[in-house]
Amino acid sequence: GPRADDVMEKLFDGPVPEVKFFHIGDFTIAGRQVKGLRHGMAGQPGFEFFGPWADNEAVLEAIMAAGEGFGIRRVGAKAYSATPLESGWVPTPFPAVFDDDMTEYREWLPAERIGSVAGSLFSEDVHDFYLTPYDLGLGRSVRFDHDFHGRAALEKHAAAPRRRKVTLLWNAEDVADVVRSQLEPGTPAKFLDFPKARYGLYQMDEVRRGGERVGISTDAGYVAYDQLYMSLATVDVGLADGTEVEVVWGEDPISAKDSVDQHHRQVTIRATVAPAPYHEWARTVYRA
Repeated sequence: GPRADDVMEKLFDGPVPEVKFFHIGDFTIAGRQVKGLRHGMAGQPGFEFFGPWADNEAVLEAIMAAGEGFGIRRVGAKAYSATPLESGWVPTPFPAVFDDDMTEYREWLPAERIGSVAGSLFSEDVHDFYLTPYDLGLGRSVRFDHDFHGRAALEKHAAAPRRRKVTLLWNAEDVADVVRSQLEPGTPAKFLDFPKARYGLYQMDEVRRGGERVGISTDAGYVAYDQLYMSLATVDVGLADGTEVEVVWGEDPISAKDSVDQHHRQVTIRATVAPAPYHEWARTVYRA
């Protein structure tokens, strides 16, 4: 949270050690040696500490004691699941390993067993499910100063990106309609959970504008700080912030999956394109 640095200064009894964003440093907490990954899961600077399990209680108690004066509290794993929406991180993009020429690779590493595909996106062309680093706002991490598998393909995407990562702010009335449908007679809309809507490892919902597919909505959920339902999405580069689109929520009958409750109807939820991460602090200071 916004007081994370204050807690860390109290914990270390001085300035927080300088570690670059998403880099790892060595620390001493309660006399125990730990490693810390400098990032944060709520669009605020922070650390993720890890070390021997035997030191768990001592390190945790020290952190909680340091945060007593700053309102620190444990909120649980369910709240944690919604934090990527604030930091703008898209978890578990669909792996691009399902082409015919990747059969031997899939036999060696059974990727199809690690998770299920969920959402309204339906296509008989598996390439429609693939995402590039540029679709996910990770193009800044691609370097062409060395050879690697897929370099030629990525160079084409770098020269002409098709999509960009955004936040979609879901319309409050439409979200309320989905929730209300669970309590009224008739076939309800697909259940919309709080604080996280995803019901498969690879959540991929179709985003439309004017009846045409213009992107894919991935992680979705409720952010209590903003009192907004939102999702992280990748949309056509021509869609500016402020553009209204529609998220198709619920399974298409022809893409019915055994793991999904069939007793629901597909609906559209209006949404507005916004930056990702949503807050300026998370887009700038957080990643500094």
